[in-house]
Amino acid sequence: MMFGEVDVVEAEGAILAHSVAVGTKRLRKGRWLSQEDVAALLDAGIARVTVAQLEEGDVHEDQAAARLARALVPEGCSLDLQAPHTGRVNVLATAPGLADLNATAIHAVNSVHPMITVATVPEWQRMERGGMVATIKVISYAVPETALVEAEARAQAAIGFREPVLSRPVFLQTTVVGDDGAKGHEASEGRLAALGLDLGPKTVVAHETTALSEAIRAHSDADLILILTGSATSDLRDVAPEAVRAAGGEVAHYGMPVDPGNLLFLGNVGSAQVVGLPGCARSPALNGADWVTERVICGVPVTASDIMGMGVGGLLKEIPTRPQPRRKRV
Repeated sequence: MMFGEVDVVEAEGAILAHSVAVGTKRLRKGRWLSQEDVAALLDAGIARVTVAQLEEGDVHEDQAAARLARALVPEGCSLDLQAPHTGRVNVLATAPGLADLNATAIHAVNSVHPMITVATVPEWQRMERGGMVATIKVISYAVPETALVEAEARAQAAIGFREPVLSRPVFLQTTVVGDDGAKGHEASEGRLAALGLDLGPKTVVAHETTALSEAIRAHSDADLILILTGSATSDLRDVAPEAVRAAGGEVAHYGMPVDPGNLLFLGNVGSAQVVGLPGCARSPALNGADWVTERVICGVPVTASDIMGMGVGGLLKEIPTRPQPRRKRV
């Protein structure tokens, strides 16, 4: 692509790089200059303009962005490619779910050519219907075909989407001081609604292993069991993990390096996934359990290694009640 200032008489068929006032009208940047545009510029006394001129082997920005978007987004997933405009294609979610991204492939695409860019939300970001998952932008006017072909090869369908695969959640709470469970139920109800799931009625039982295990057994038709205890789960042998085992289940992991959210456990009872929620789940604010629960709901495997790898970026907020406050700078 050639870029620079040229005589107006030579600008027909070029792309205007900077907007120009022509009498009472304005020719916008990015416009393909026609014979009539050239005549209007000359009549306005404008002798030179800055333009981009595509050369053999160049691909216009809109065409390039559309091609790259098709290489990045696999067919059949719940993502919509918007029509290209000014070298940009926006990728929108058509359903609630999680952004499934191949960061390595996206980094590889972004390293091909300075004019080729892909920006996305963070990996596994929860999305609402219509939310923007990514934007593909060819920065200015055109890119070489050779660079575009290389970017397409590296794309590897790197921008995907995971819709919920679980649909029968149950939320069990225990109480030690007469808490009616309304606050925790409301917070969890909102979280699940964001993924299109209905939580169902409130269930509160005594903070005892037997009572909780019986509640777990009573919901054998659930595919997701969320447990929020009235007293924090402080050990793998505490009430909630023991209740899961007593109900015939297993506990796969306890604890996570995300704050708030440390006191989480993960397990299963038969085919039902179990997430033991930390006390902070009574608040609608983001906590570590959100990251785990959302992935479980959308069928993303979550291992102990995955959870323990959430520490970088896992300091979600600071609160004044934590001990050992930060020292003031001198």
